[in-house]
Amino acid sequence: MSIVSVNSEADLKNLLDDLPIADEIFEKAALNRQMCLTKPPGSLGRLEEIAIWLAGWQRRELPRMENVVCLVFAGNHGVAECGVSAFPTEVTAQMVQNFESGGAAINQLTELANATLKVVPLSLDNPTDNFLYEPAMSAQECCEAINIGARSVPPDANILLLGEMGIANSTSAAAVALATFGGRAQDWVGRGTGINDEALKNKCNVVGEAVDFHSSHHKSAFDVLRTVGGRELAAIAGAVLEARHRRIPVILDGFISTAAAAVWHKENITALDHTMVSHQSIEVGHQNLICKLGKRAILNLDMRLGEASGAAVALLIVKAAIATHNGMSTFAQAGVSEND
Repeated sequence: MSIVSVNSEADLKNLLDDLPIADEIFEKAALNRQMCLTKPPGSLGRLEEIAIWLAGWQRRELPRMENVVCLVFAGNHGVAECGVSAFPTEVTAQMVQNFESGGAAINQLTELANATLKVVPLSLDNPTDNFLYEPAMSAQECCEAINIGARSVPPDANILLLGEMGIANSTSAAAVALATFGGRAQDWVGRGTGINDEALKNKCNVVGEAVDFHSSHHKSAFDVLRTVGGRELAAIAGAVLEARHRRIPVILDGFISTAAAAVWHKENITALDHTMVSHQSIEVGHQNLICKLGKRAILNLDMRLGEASGAAVALLIVKAAIATHNGMSTFAQAGVSEND
């Protein structure tokens, strides 16, 4: 049974007001271990930081990786009818089938990284409403999507990777980011599936007009998800919240999953402390979003595929962090003299 069960906006407020934090005792133990390993202190750079971060959230000096779970949520968007994507909405279901048959990039990457892949389609035959003219979801639909995301998180996962699939969901993510952090539509809108200049201009106009249309309702994270979000974005947000309450560290993928998670930052600026951003997408919106969240991506490979592909690649770096942290000898064990 999931910890997160949302029937109203008030339920979300209670969950966001009472968030577990990393365990400082285990963070300190992991830091002390790093200082004793056979290397100059700090010489493994961010690998050391990652290991210490994991120790605090997993509440153990030696973090584990035997149960890494990758969740990919899929949804369709009514705003796709505005010509904001290079592909039709039918592609979402086709790609889900590709995931399930093992033919997508994420299948190869999770197999390489020894992570369990779970694909969660959300009412693909029933796209959200077109948020240019009306809220994308009713309050009940948004709650249901959040709860699906929360229920999808295995309680015994050591690390959670979060990704998505959904035609037009980069438009939704841009609208969510604009509604959450402000600025201009151009600050958040990118080419997504590879649209041309004319379509990009149209996409900017759609995002800007939609956020203006719903602006009077954007008083909370729930309002943002409900009005300009999508089912898969709400599910990712629910999974992030469930993982926090279970102290499961999360590796976010690209722009869409980071935007979905970032709505909680609107309510509690510490809400994403248990998350890392896997990579900096080539999407301008993702670069701005990472900056707004005060985070630093693990990788920068000019990726923009989605489907948790960047998170799975970053997982290999996380594995390197754990391997060195757990497996290296201390100076005393190796009989190596430390510098005085």
